[in-house]
Amino acid sequence: ENSLSRRAIAAFAVMVAAGFAGCATMARADQAAPAAFSEATEEYRFYPGDELEITILSAPELSRTLTIAPDGRIDMPLIEPVLAADMTSGELRDSLAAAYARDLRMPEIDVRAHTFGSQLVFVAGEVERPGVYPMVGPIDTIQAVALAGGFRTTARRNQVVIMSREPAGPRTVTVADLRNPRIFEGLNAGPTLRRFDVVYVPRTRISQLNLFVQQYIRDALPINFSLFYDLAQN
Repeated sequence: ENSLSRRAIAAFAVMVAAGFAGCATMARADQAAPAAFSEATEEYRFYPGDELEITILSAPELSRTLTIAPDGRIDMPLIEPVLAADMTSGELRDSLAAAYARDLRMPEIDVRAHTFGSQLVFVAGEVERPGVYPMVGPIDTIQAVALAGGFRTTARRNQVVIMSREPAGPRTVTVADLRNPRIFEGLNAGPTLRRFDVVYVPRTRISQLNLFVQQYIRDALPINFSLFYDLAQN
């Protein structure tokens, strides 16, 4: 049994290592702060699917309301497609002004978000209802798990994995410990999630071992085999 346990845990470790290969950074989220808004909050950055209202005050006929394409660009009159994804409204305004400076004298441009694209988070693993869930605003990891119906009894709550990918940056993997009862006070609830983040709740070691036994030992036998016997009759 000990040998089987070691083999199962080793197999699980290999799967985890393979799944996270190539990830850029790894961090702990034991002291994550709850989501809060203030003047220091980072300004929103556009994403494909967002609809923008672009007004060119010095040439109103060039104004457009358009959607950022899947490649992150927008197509405006007279200029080449401009990258808009991962830019703030001020950064995109400056980029458009530089592009139009060749055709307009002192172009005055206003950029506003008209509607926002899908705000989704993926929750997988040992939760009651794995799936894709909409975010109506910034949520933390424990709130994402709650959207998915909460933890299963087989969940390893101390090693919840959050995978993020910045639009123009590397993948980031964070491991959060959600066993601490202070999560209900808004503390240690895991990092604040962004759109398209993946929250993965792994199995406990014992449930992983039980699955290994079920799939590779019991199901592989040609008969219905049990380790328990009726001593009274046998």
